[in-house]
Amino acid sequence: MSAPDRAAPNAAVVVAARGPAGIARREFRKHATLVAALAALVAVGAITKGADFLSTGNLITILTLASVIGVVTVGMTFVIVGGGIDLSVGAIIALSSVWCTTTATQSYGVAGMVFSALAVGAACGLLNGVLIAYGTLVPFIVTLAMMVAARGLAEEISGRQSQLVTTDLLRLAQDRVLGVPLLVYLFLVVVALGWILLERTTFGRRSCAVGGNPEAARLAGIDVRRHTLLLYVISGVCCGIAAVMLTAQTTTGASTNGQLYELDAIAAVVIGGTLLSGGYGTITGSILGVLVFTVIEDLFILNNLAQPIQAIGKGAIIVAVLLFQRFGRARAVPVLT
Repeated sequence: MSAPDRAAPNAAVVVAARGPAGIARREFRKHATLVAALAALVAVGAITKGADFLSTGNLITILTLASVIGVVTVGMTFVIVGGGIDLSVGAIIALSSVWCTTTATQSYGVAGMVFSALAVGAACGLLNGVLIAYGTLVPFIVTLAMMVAARGLAEEISGRQSQLVTTDLLRLAQDRVLGVPLLVYLFLVVVALGWILLERTTFGRRSCAVGGNPEAARLAGIDVRRHTLLLYVISGVCCGIAAVMLTAQTTTGASTNGQLYELDAIAAVVIGGTLLSGGYGTITGSILGVLVFTVIEDLFILNNLAQPIQAIGKGAIIVAVLLFQRFGRARAVPVLT
């Protein structure tokens, strides 16, 4: 094991010191809670709406709705595990989608549209990372500024008009394999890659080290500034992918795309058990958090509940989970002695 991996004094490494059995027990308890929450929601859906909720079509709808915000949440997980925050993801999605649809008018084809969306997302993430890592600015302020600037640039480029898409990019949302939209498969690929990178590579362990204790990580040989920059680039690329998916799903690129996605992504990450202070988190937990919120929204829609009720429900769930984590963390995460 390398020096950086040995020197990371964070929750993940502390738990790992207790052995695989300890990790398995802790992960099972955390994820079992989320699975139980999903099971309870499914039971509510079955009781209130029966066949409508449990139908194959509705379950595929839930996965489709979870796909875009799920991709954003993967990127957000990396940033928060690394001790940061990204409030600009929704605005980056808007800017990427507008740039993507603008490229469509220049006859560059689907490949050009996808490349432009990914490039814009990566560039925004790179700028965030440079200002935070090398400019030593506060992540909250930097990403807040990016949120405002990116949304404004999207409005300027689009003239505050929705730009329609009629290219083959729409097939990403329309075509199905085994009855499941291609969007869902793309979502699963991103989740799988994110899980491998965070939980099975040195990069993931170093991300936990940087988020848990940046100074100790630096002394252990990790280039903290470069690593932090890469985390924001990952978030930006995920926003670019999400922009492509959202454009295909809605057939438009607009400056209003991605509204409040940053709040949904952060909420899903928190629900999934990632520490807001950094140093620990899992992709699995974050995606389960996405599914919890998506099922809740689906239940509200099926039961004809108003949007304000949905917002109140989300807020109550976030507070409840935060309280649970606060009072249960002392027992769940052993400390060094």
